Amino acid sequence: MKVLISGGGTGGHIYPAIAIADALKQIDNTIEILFVGANGRMEMTRVPKAGYDIRGLDISGLQRRITLKNLSFPLKVMKSLRVAGAIISEFKPDVGIGVGGYASGPSMYKLASRGIPLLLQEQNSYPGITNKILARKATHICTAYPGMETFFDQAKLHFTGNPVRKDLLEVKVKRTEALECFGLKENKKTCLLVGGSLGARTLNESMRDATELIKQHPEVQFIWQMGGAYETTYANCNTALLDNVKAMAFIERMDLAYAAADIVIARAGALTISELSIVGVPSILVPSPHVAEDHQTKNAMALVNEEAAVLVKDNEAKGTLVAKMLELVVDEGKLGLLSANVSRFANPDAANTIASLVIDLVKQ
Repeated sequence: MKVLISGGGTGGHIYPAIAIADALKQIDNTIEILFVGANGRMEMTRVPKAGYDIRGLDISGLQRRITLKNLSFPLKVMKSLRVAGAIISEFKPDVGIGVGGYASGPSMYKLASRGIPLLLQEQNSYPGITNKILARKATHICTAYPGMETFFDQAKLHFTGNPVRKDLLEVKVKRTEALECFGLKENKKTCLLVGGSLGARTLNESMRDATELIKQHPEVQFIWQMGGAYETTYANCNTALLDNVKAMAFIERMDLAYAAADIVIARAGALTISELSIVGVPSILVPSPHVAEDHQTKNAMALVNEEAAVLVKDNEAKGTLVAKMLELVVDEGKLGLLSANVSRFANPDAANTIASLVIDLVKQ
C-alpha cells in the first residue's frame, strides 16, 4: 500500500500530517509513504527529520490583497500540477491525504483526476481555501470541530479531532527531564510562551516590553520561543538576557516544553488547541487577527466558553499579557480548573482513527 500525503506551510499542517503517517506505519510497517510539500517552506526540513521522504513543488499562496506577486500565481499552479503529476506517475499511490497548505491543492487535484481516493484533514474551525476547493473530490473529510457541515457535505464528515505527536501523550512523567533540558529550577513556576514555529510579533513585543516586570518576579521562569522570523530582532534584547528567561528561536522538544510548563501563552491555532488539550496545561490564548474569518478567535472561544482557557485580545496584549500571566500563575484554584476543563477536549486517538479510515478507503 502506498500513501501520498501533501500540504504544509506551518506546523499546524505539518505535525498532524506526520502524526497520521506515524499511525499508518504503526498499523502496518510495510506501508510506503511519500510527502509532497512546497519548496522553501518548513515541511521540506521538518518531514525528513521525522523520517519520511518529501518532494517539493514550486507553489505559493494567492495573496488576498492586490499585488504583482499574484501575476505569477497561475504559472506556478500550472507548473506544480505538471510536477505533481510526474511524482504521482512515479510513486503510484493508492490513496492521497491532503492536510491543507499550498502544495495540497495541485497534488490532491491530480490524484483525484486519476481516480485515486482522497481523504482531507481539516484542522481549523474555519476551513482553508485549499480544502474547501478539494472537498467535492474527497471521499472522507476529517475535522477537529463539530458543526463543519456548514462548509462540507455532511455524508463525508468524520469528527476525529486533530492528530498530535505521540511524544505529547506522556508529558506528565517528563517534568524532571524537562527542567534539566531547559536549565530550569524545580521550585519556580514556569511559563511557556510560544508563537508557533515562525513566531508571533505581538507575543514577542509583549515579552520585550515587560523586561522590568519579569525582572521583579524571579520566582517565575520563562521558556520563550520567539520564532525563526524574529530571532535576530529579539535574541539579544534585555528580556532575553534575564536570568529567569530561556529564549530560543525554535523548540525541538515541545513535549519537554509542555512538561515543564505550569502555564502556556500562545496563539489559538488549531494544532495549539489540540496540543493544550492533550497535555492538559492551563493557557492564555492570544488569537491572531490576521487569519481568515478570524478563526483563531473561534478556536479560542470554544475553550473560553467552557472555562478551559483565558483569552487576551491581540490589541490589548502588549500592556497586559505578562501581568495577566503573573496574576494567574499563582492562583492554584484557577489553574486546576483550567487544566481539568481543557483536558475534556482531548482526543488522543485522532491519528489512529484517521489512519484506519485511510486503510479502509484503499480496501474499499
